[in-house]
Amino acid sequence: MKSTFTSDLNKERKLSVLLDVYYTKYLTQYNTKRIVDYKQQLAGIDVIFTHKKTKAVYYIDEKAQLDYVNDDLPTFAFELSYFKNNYHKEGWLFDTRKKTDFYALVTAIYEDEPSIYTTCKITLVNRKKLCSFLEARKITKTSLASYFNNSNVTQGKLIINELDHRTEGYLYFSTNTKVEKPINLILRLDFLIENGLAKRLV
Repeated sequence: MKSTFTSDLNKERKLSVLLDVYYTKYLTQYNTKRIVDYKQQLAGIDVIFTHKKTKAVYYIDEKAQLDYVNDDLPTFAFELSYFKNNYHKEGWLFDTRKKTDFYALVTAIYEDEPSIYTTCKITLVNRKKLCSFLEARKITKTSLASYFNNSNVTQGKLIINELDHRTEGYLYFSTNTKVEKPINLILRLDFLIENGLAKRLV
């Protein structure tokens, strides 16, 4: 398995052009600024939204389904852990060092030719509300770790008691198919919207 890090970065840069068009069109009450500073990006800030009247500032972390171009999945993968340089790393969902206020989940990405993106959907997820909701459901870093440690699953879906796997979500292991070996919490987008944790921008 080979890392696709550089290729993914190039795709993200090209996708950001389309995203900026959508932000300008649909977020008329906000000024938007794309962040190029690597340290800020590591802190979970890809774009800053600033309200034109109140001057309220929101940090946005863009997450795009670039592995599923020309497809419209009803779910999104929230990263819990992964491997890098043979070290186990914490994923972005429960990482308290991140400064993210909202995730911009980019799905249904379509292209007319390779890496020329024409349309997509953007769902804005309130990170604080999401984490509080999960905690109220007893879905925490500790509770999920117990599933990892007590399961023989190394690839594929793992049902957890706290979520309805058909309408809400489940765990997913990609140990055998991705070099980073991520473990993700898969959540349905409609579930997030219906519970007031997210809104569809476009």
